[in-house]
Amino acid sequence: MLPKHNRLRRSRDFSAVYRQGRKAVSAHLVVRVWALPAQSGPAGDRPAGPSPHNASQPGPQIGIVVSLKVHKRAVVRNRLKRRVRAALRTLLPRLHPALWVVINLRPEATQCEYGEFLRELEQLFTTLEVLHGHS
Repeated sequence: MLPKHNRLRRSRDFSAVYRQGRKAVSAHLVVRVWALPAQSGPAGDRPAGPSPHNASQPGPQIGIVVSLKVHKRAVVRNRLKRRVRAALRTLLPRLHPALWVVINLRPEATQCEYGEFLRELEQLFTTLEVLHGHS
C-alpha cells in the first residue's frame, strides 16, 4: 500500500489531473501527470488540499483507476491495483515531488505481471520527464 500522504483521494483532484495533466499511453497503462503550480501567486486553478510543496507532505500524490471495463470481478481489479502499487513503490523515490499522478489500467492489463508494469511505468514516466535521473 502507498503511504497515506502519497495517495490522491478526492474526486476533484482526479478531475484536475484529467483536465490539466499531460498524458502518456502504453499497451497496458495510461498515465496522466500534473505538475503542481508553485505556491506563490493566485490560487486560480491550484487544487485545494495538501500540496507536495509542503514539507509535511513529501513526494507525489498518486491515484490508480481500474474500471469495470478492465474486468468484471473486483478480485481481479484489486489484484491489478496491488501489482501497480508494488511497481510504484520502486519508482516513488525517483519521482518529482510536486506531482499529482493518475494511472488508468487498460483491459489488456489483466495479462500483465509485476515486471511488465514496472517497465511500462518507468518508460511512461521517462517519456513525461518526471523521473529524477532519467536519460
